[in-house]
Amino acid sequence: MRFTRLAAASLLVLALAGCSSEQANPDAAAESSAAAQASAKEQARVDKVKDEINRLADGFDYDAAIKLAKSDQSEALNKMVSGLEDEKAQLKAWDEPAQIPHLFFHSLVIDTDRAFDSDAQAQGYKDYMVTQKEFAKILDSLYARGYILVNPTDFARPNKKGDMEYRKIMLPKDKKPLVLSVDDVSYYEYMKGDGFATRLIVDKDGKVRNEYTDASGKKHVGAYDVSTMVDDFIDEHPDFSYRGARGLLAMTGYNGEFGYRTSASQYPENKNLKKDQAAATKVADAMKEEGWVFASHSWGHISTGTVDMKRFKSDMKLWKKEVEPIVGKTDQFIYPFGSDIARVGHYSGAKYKFLLDQGFKYFYGVDGTTHAWMQQTDDYQRQMRINVDGLQFAKEKRGDRPVLSEFFDVDKVIDPAR
Repeated sequence: MRFTRLAAASLLVLALAGCSSEQANPDAAAESSAAAQASAKEQARVDKVKDEINRLADGFDYDAAIKLAKSDQSEALNKMVSGLEDEKAQLKAWDEPAQIPHLFFHSLVIDTDRAFDSDAQAQGYKDYMVTQKEFAKILDSLYARGYILVNPTDFARPNKKGDMEYRKIMLPKDKKPLVLSVDDVSYYEYMKGDGFATRLIVDKDGKVRNEYTDASGKKHVGAYDVSTMVDDFIDEHPDFSYRGARGLLAMTGYNGEFGYRTSASQYPENKNLKKDQAAATKVADAMKEEGWVFASHSWGHISTGTVDMKRFKSDMKLWKKEVEPIVGKTDQFIYPFGSDIARVGHYSGAKYKFLLDQGFKYFYGVDGTTHAWMQQTDDYQRQMRINVDGLQFAKEKRGDRPVLSEFFDVDKVIDPAR
C-alpha cells in the first residue's frame, strides 16, 4: 500500500511538473506553432511559384520562366534554372516567318437537329459553320500534327523605329505555328433557338464560359463555342499555346457583344443597356487576361472593299463609339466577307490611309486556296485566312485546290449530321 501511494504521488508530481513546464514557457509553444504555420505558408507559396514557372515553360516562354526561378529566394526554385536552360537550348527559330497559316471559324453548331432543319437559315449554317463535334476533332488533329497557337504580334511587330518587321518564334523542332480566329462573337439575334450558345459569361471563378439552352429549354453553362473549347483544350494541353496565345476575336457591333445587346444606337429602348455593357466589358477583360486578342470586324459587317468612304467612316465611328469601349483599343482589322481593300498588291489609297489613321496595323483577308499568304511593309502586316466551314469541306472533298489536309482529314472530321 505504501509503495502504491508513493508511485501515485510520483506520477502526480511528474504530471504537475509537465503542466508547470508548459505553463512556464507558453512563448515556446506559440513560437513552435508559428514556425510550423510559416513553413507551411512558405511551401504553399513556393508551390504556387513553381506552378507558374512550369506554366511559362509549357508555353515556351523560357526567358520569363528562368527569370522567375532565378529571382526567387527559394533554393528549390533556383535549382530549376539549369533544367529550364537545357530545355530552352533545344528550341530553334521558326525559319519561315512569312509562311504561317491562319484558320478561322464562326460560332459552333451544338444542336444539329435545330440548326440543320428545313428553315431559311439551315443552309447558311451548313455553309459557314462547323459543329462542336467537328471542332473537337479538329483541335485533336492540330495538336497531334504539332501545331501551336501564336498571336500575330508574336511574329510581326514594329521595331524601335516603328517599322513592322518579322520576329523570331522559338519552338521545338517538331512544332509549327498557327494563327486561329473566330468571327462574329456576338450571338446574333437570328441564331436564337437554332442550337447555338446564347452568350458568354464570367463564372464565380473568373473563368469565361458559355450559356447554352437546349431544345427542352434547360440552360447549361460550359464550353459550347470556339473560345471556351480552346481555353479548356489549352488547360489540358498547355503546350498548344505559345506564350499564352489563344487567337483573334473579330467583333461587330450591330447586335451587341457576346450575346449582350450593348448597342445604344440599335437598342435605345433597352432598359438593361448599362448592365449589358458592363457584363460584356467584364467578359472582354477576362478574355484578354486569358490571352485572346480583339479585332475590328466593322460595326455593321460591311463589305469594306467595295463600300463608299462615307459609309466606311460612319461605320467606323460607330465601332469606335460602341464596341471599342467594351473590347478596348485594337490595331487588328479583319475584313468582313474577306472584302479586302486591295488584291495582292501593296496597300495604298484613301481607305488604307483611313485605316492607318484609325490605328490599324494588322489586316486579314480570306483565301482558302493556299496554305499561307502574308505580306509586310514598314507600315503594316497582312495575312490571309483559310475558312474552315461547310463550303471549304465541300471544296476539299471535290479535290478543288485542297488545303485543309495539312491540318486535318476532312473525311474523319466531318459530322454525319451534315
